[in-house]
Amino acid sequence: MSPPSNRAMHKALGAATVCTLDARPVAAGHAHPRCFVCSGDHPTGLGLTFVGNDDGSVMARFACDESFAGYSGVVHGGVVATLLDGAMTHCLFEEGHVAMTADLHVRYRHPLRVGTPATVRAWVTRACNPLFELNAEVVQEGVLKARAVGKFMRIEGLP
Repeated sequence: MSPPSNRAMHKALGAATVCTLDARPVAAGHAHPRCFVCSGDHPTGLGLTFVGNDDGSVMARFACDESFAGYSGVVHGGVVATLLDGAMTHCLFEEGHVAMTADLHVRYRHPLRVGTPATVRAWVTRACNPLFELNAEVVQEGVLKARAVGKFMRIEGLP
């Protein structure tokens, strides 16, 4: 039996199981309505729903569907990098900033397994508008699978 899709998992579990009880959906606005990471309208996207925490971090749950595998049974490393980048972008949305990735360094620690849900989390470590530095991590079954440091540049003129 294949694992549920991210969209199905979010409907079944609800946002409270993804994050803390005081979590709130992150409003991504209309800056990228067809985003591969978070849009429900993207036919082959990840379909993540990010929620914000009181500490300023954001989190989302990822079902690790087999459709995102590289090697058999392992989520493709490019998808893992996309999860981390998307979480950092949504963390900036949570603070009211629209920014684009300027630099991204990913450290893969363990393979992210297909069929077992994972959580991605991001938080701001330094802000000097228009530049921001963030950290993100992907955890599966309590094990840190990957982490990233990203630098983002605020983009004026985008919604």
